[in-house]
Amino acid sequence: MVKTIEWKDNKVVMLDQSKLPNEVAYITCTDHHRVAEGIKRLEIRGAPAIGIAAAMGIALGAQGIKAENFEEFTEGLQPIFDAMISTRPTAVNIHWAVERIKRYLFQNKEETVDHLKKLLIMEANKVLEDDISINRAIGQWGAAFIRDGDTILTHCNAGSLATGGYGTATAAMLVAQEQGKRIHVIADETRPVLQGARLTAWELMQAGIPVTLITDNTAGALMKKGMIDLAIVGTDRTTRNGDVANKIGTYTVGVLCREHGIPFYVAAPLSSIDFKMSSGDLIPIEERDADEVTTIGGRRIAPEGVHVINLAFDVTPAKYVTAFFTEKGVFRPGDLKKLMREDIDLESIRLKNI
Repeated sequence: MVKTIEWKDNKVVMLDQSKLPNEVAYITCTDHHRVAEGIKRLEIRGAPAIGIAAAMGIALGAQGIKAENFEEFTEGLQPIFDAMISTRPTAVNIHWAVERIKRYLFQNKEETVDHLKKLLIMEANKVLEDDISINRAIGQWGAAFIRDGDTILTHCNAGSLATGGYGTATAAMLVAQEQGKRIHVIADETRPVLQGARLTAWELMQAGIPVTLITDNTAGALMKKGMIDLAIVGTDRTTRNGDVANKIGTYTVGVLCREHGIPFYVAAPLSSIDFKMSSGDLIPIEERDADEVTTIGGRRIAPEGVHVINLAFDVTPAKYVTAFFTEKGVFRPGDLKKLMREDIDLESIRLKNI
């Protein structure tokens, strides 16, 4: 499996996803500014992956801080935290990663500055390791909801490229394949940056999972023909009521699934659930450059000067979500908020299988 990101020789090495599938190339980041730039430019993307990148970017930036004590060190880290948070406003994983690093620092505030720098490297690598384990767990729970012979629709890319490895939405597919289930995946192209066409189709082909590529506006027609059994997507931020912010077009898929009686599942590591936010109406939605819409591969496809709205994400209300695949189990949208409670009996609210 191609590595998305790793810490190597005191540098952050990221797969340049903007060049896939035509070229497998890596970016070597020697400072946190380059990591932040890579996140902004979608050279690395996907909620879990950019959370990992933020943690590694912080650890990388920390190595250059000159400080005599804990207070000076954390003061020097603040601009690095701010740089990471400012890269992508919608995905909550960056905020989650920053808060995790801050907690870890305060747990070790009695250590020397030199030792804290080493500990941050260790913690950033732990964020990566934890993500891979979480994704495998998501896959194990989610695979129970995939039947032998199912055709699965997915939107955008929530595979290993969007994570530390194994993926979120694709994790259930990979486990189902390992279990011997014969599945077929339909990946829509996901305009305007074509993550489905460039990344998801490529990943699934690498994994030996049969995949068919469609245009974004074909999904409804295939549902009407009975050619799709379920949909699985990822999430960039899910609020505690179960509203889901994900790549633009996800809302359309959710509505179409409801209209055709098709299960619509969201693969959501707990790090992508914003329990502090009550509903999707409060999620900031990133808007990106018009060139993403008016050009493809550097070639203009729209008139010069045309007005463009380029929303990177939309919000799918909880009522359209059948269930969430998480590392703790599979849950209805209304039960997500219960995961905040330490005394909750998870077995009592888990969905078992289809």
